[in-house]
Amino acid sequence: MEIKAIETSVLSTPADAVVVGVYADGALGATAGQVDQASGGLLVRLLKSEDVSSEAFDASLIPAVPGVSAGRVVVVGLGKRDECDRGAAFRAAGAAARLVAGKSRGKVAFFLHDGWAADVSAAGVAGAMAGCQGQDLYREKKNRFPFQELLWSGPAEAVRVGRILGEATSLTRRLVNEPPQEVYPDSFARRAAEVAKDCGLSIEVWDEKRLESERCGSLLAVGRGSQRPPRLVILGYNGAAADKPLLGLVGKGVTFDSGGLSLKPTDSMVTMKCDMAGAATVLGAMQAIARLKLPVNVIGLAGLVENMTGGNAMKLGDVLKARSGKTIEVLNTDAEGRLVLADVLNVAVDRGAAKIIDLATLTGACVVALGTDVAGLMTNDQSWCDAVAAAAKKCGEPAWQLPMFPEYSKLIKSEVADIKNIGEGRWGGVITAAKFLGEFVAGKPWVHIDIAGPAFLEKPKAWMDGGGTGAFVRTLVEVAGQG
Repeated sequence: MEIKAIETSVLSTPADAVVVGVYADGALGATAGQVDQASGGLLVRLLKSEDVSSEAFDASLIPAVPGVSAGRVVVVGLGKRDECDRGAAFRAAGAAARLVAGKSRGKVAFFLHDGWAADVSAAGVAGAMAGCQGQDLYREKKNRFPFQELLWSGPAEAVRVGRILGEATSLTRRLVNEPPQEVYPDSFARRAAEVAKDCGLSIEVWDEKRLESERCGSLLAVGRGSQRPPRLVILGYNGAAADKPLLGLVGKGVTFDSGGLSLKPTDSMVTMKCDMAGAATVLGAMQAIARLKLPVNVIGLAGLVENMTGGNAMKLGDVLKARSGKTIEVLNTDAEGRLVLADVLNVAVDRGAAKIIDLATLTGACVVALGTDVAGLMTNDQSWCDAVAAAAKKCGEPAWQLPMFPEYSKLIKSEVADIKNIGEGRWGGVITAAKFLGEFVAGKPWVHIDIAGPAFLEKPKAWMDGGGTGAFVRTLVEVAGQG
């Protein structure tokens, strides 16, 4: 898909469709006003008759509008004018793009930039790219048709940044949407190597022999039941002086999670190709950070395994020795993501990460607590968590902090090892999982983001098809950009 900044008029731009916006109170955006005037008040009449909606992120298609060269005009709700931030721009542009992409279109021009700040316009570009791409990777009859050309009326620099963010989000979504026979530890690592070569990132890939020599006993145990051996991918980006702090981004990459011997029921296993969304998010963010040439040093780590039920699979009652030397009693083989991250977090610490963020589709308990749209934040350092939360809010990616009181640590104490991999019963499962991870960060400022809800849509939204969402790619890039 070709993406261009344009300076032409909404009335004269040759395109299959032009997109204009209307605010929640029915007030037309600047370009929508031009369309309304040229068409003799058509948009206002359609809004009054409710044939066109001004509700946030509702999109309506009007064919053959008088005075407009394009074949169609799409009107999309932008929400309240004073609340039209990055999140609203992403969703509004995505909703319009998703509507138009229901059929093959050659050229679609977006005229939503209405006095917006450059970062808001960039979010709109990324949203438009997301909206016209679906999860129909293997359907003969497609549901979505990415445009041949996406034109955006706005600053060229905003379009450049938006394209980079959109491509990073698309990379993450594509990896999550691919079936598990296509995305497994080694194939993910090879894809990461392609991204690294393209963007100028450094890369190391640890195979099973290197993982054994590095004493990654916790990660290796999770992969024992699979014929697909595990991998650890380490990506590096140096955009600042060598003496500047190193930001560590860590992603859970369970490319398929059967639950192991604690086998999941069928309904719970159907979407478990998405259990590598944390790793895919880190890869997408590293691509964007490198392409944007941000002045920061970043290490991105992805722990990659399949959690299967083979004859050598990890068993209940096993005691694992993690890379840090800590011992772990396994009481549920479906609490495997934290076992993978235990070793990967330790590598991040050893590589000198001054601050760490990990992302994982870690617990169903987080979805129970916060629903499917909101990620959970947990931390050992409030100021660092505040910075991450502020970045997520700027990007319009909902997140909510959960408590990490000392009492929760008691729930993961084991009688036979240093800690166990689940808490006491069902209660506080999202927090006890985070407490487990906190045992492996050596006191470094650390934020855990549980993306089990927002990483994968089981049903489509107005602005995005079902499947992988690319959630929190933009947040990680925002955090990195803050230095």
